[in-house]
Amino acid sequence: MTSFLGNNKGLVDFDQKSLAIAAASIAFNPIFWKTSALQHAKVRRVKKYHNKVLTKLAGGNSRYACYGLAVTIFSLGIFRDFLYERALRAQPSHPLLETDLAKYLAYALIAGGNTLVISSMWALGVTGTYLGDYFGILMDDMVTGFPFNICGAPMYYGSTMSFLGTALWFGKPAGVLLTAEVLIVYLLALRFEDPFTGAIYAKRAQAQQKRPKKEFQSNSSNHRLYRLHNLLPSLYAVTLLQIPVIK
Repeated sequence: MTSFLGNNKGLVDFDQKSLAIAAASIAFNPIFWKTSALQHAKVRRVKKYHNKVLTKLAGGNSRYACYGLAVTIFSLGIFRDFLYERALRAQPSHPLLETDLAKYLAYALIAGGNTLVISSMWALGVTGTYLGDYFGILMDDMVTGFPFNICGAPMYYGSTMSFLGTALWFGKPAGVLLTAEVLIVYLLALRFEDPFTGAIYAKRAQAQQKRPKKEFQSNSSNHRLYRLHNLLPSLYAVTLLQIPVIK
């Protein structure tokens, strides 16, 4: 019984402040970025698109505003992952999570999770990844190819897989618990994000019907060049975020 409970501490040591801090950070990040984006832009009755605070702070340039939010989201993600890793180190391990099978599963989850996240960024680019649609910066079309043909939110599910893989790598039941929180907050975020994104693209589709074809093709070409030019730094950033620090 003592072995199962992890030296009488239980599967999770709730007395550790680092656990509560990590849990708070996991909950805070999506709330922050969704609230910030929604304060910036709102779709009302799918007819009106309103630019707000962040673009004004960026001197009226919506792309710079999106970059600023991207840097903030990335920095918060780095800090969240740091808090998560530190919280795991202070938690009891469990023998069932320290087997070779658990380690192999951890490798598979981290590799699969990073594949989903990185391929998503390849498909979306910087502004597509970091809520550019809230700033009026839209893709040519809603992405439906890999990895979006596997699941509707590959970045969220890929990140969740990486959290779980890290928990198994360290052999910490607390990591499994925090991973459940990650999944829950992502699913809640999707409940707000999907209708909003769908409304934006529906509005854009209506505008394209009235727009000259030549102008649309020119903007599409410029968008593809911009996405390729800015992709490599983002791939590095997301890889840094998702691979656990092993010391």
